[in-house]
Amino acid sequence: MTDSKALLVLSHVSKNFGARKALNDISLTIFEGEIIGLLGVNGAGKTTLSSIIASLIPASTGNISYQGKSIYNQLPAYRGIIGYCPQKPNLNGMLTVRQNLERAAAYFNIPAKEAAAKIDVLIEQFQLGKYQHECPYVLSGGYKQRVVIARSLLTNPKLVILDEPTVGLDPHIRHQLWEIIRDLKKLNIAVLLTTHYLDEAEVLSDRICILDQGDIKMIDTPENLKTTYQKSNLESVFLQIMNEETR
Repeated sequence: MTDSKALLVLSHVSKNFGARKALNDISLTIFEGEIIGLLGVNGAGKTTLSSIIASLIPASTGNISYQGKSIYNQLPAYRGIIGYCPQKPNLNGMLTVRQNLERAAAYFNIPAKEAAAKIDVLIEQFQLGKYQHECPYVLSGGYKQRVVIARSLLTNPKLVILDEPTVGLDPHIRHQLWEIIRDLKKLNIAVLLTTHYLDEAEVLSDRICILDQGDIKMIDTPENLKTTYQKSNLESVFLQIMNEETR
C-alpha cells in the first residue's frame, strides 16, 4: 500500500480494563480504499481495537490521527467519516427499513431532502425496495446486514468497520455480501473487516492484521503471508502462527 494515502494512523495504542490489558502498544496505518482483515482467536483484542477506531471507547494510552490531527480533538467531524456495523444488526424492530434509515439520517443531522435522496439510492443499491416499508423482523439475516451496511453509508464515510458481518449466514448469502464489500472498495472506502472466516479474509483483504493477546503478530498481504510461511491458503498460515504462539 506504499502508493496509497494514509487515512488513519494509530500510534502506540493500548487499552486496559482494570488490571487486564486488552491491547498492547498497537501501531497501524489504514490506507484509503483498502480492505484490511482483522484476525485473531476470541479474546485477541479485535473487538476492542475496532471499537477504539470507531470511537466507541477511548484508548488508555496512545493516539489515532486523521488528516494529521488527533481524532480526540475532532470527534464530531471524525465520527462523520466512520460507518460502523456491529456483529448483530441493531435495527429498531418497531420501525420499517426506510424509517430506520431516516432515523439514522436525522441523528447525523442530514437535511430531510438530502436524506430522502440518499436513502433512495441506498435502497436501490442494496436491493431493499420490496422491503423498505416492512419491519426488520421479516428480513433474513443477510438482508438485515444489507440494511446495517446501507445505514453506515448515509454519511458518505471514508472508513466502514464491519464486525463479523457474515457470521451465521448461508454460504450463498456470504458471497453476496462479499460483493457488497468489494463495491465499497471500488468507491475508495476503506474497510476494516473483523472475521473468523479465513477464506473470507483471504479473498477480500488487501492486507491481513493478526492479533494475539492484544499484540499485533503480523501485518502483510495474504499472498506475502502464504509465501513467507510456504502455505497454500491463509487458514494454514493462521494455524501455524497460532501454534507457534502456544509453544
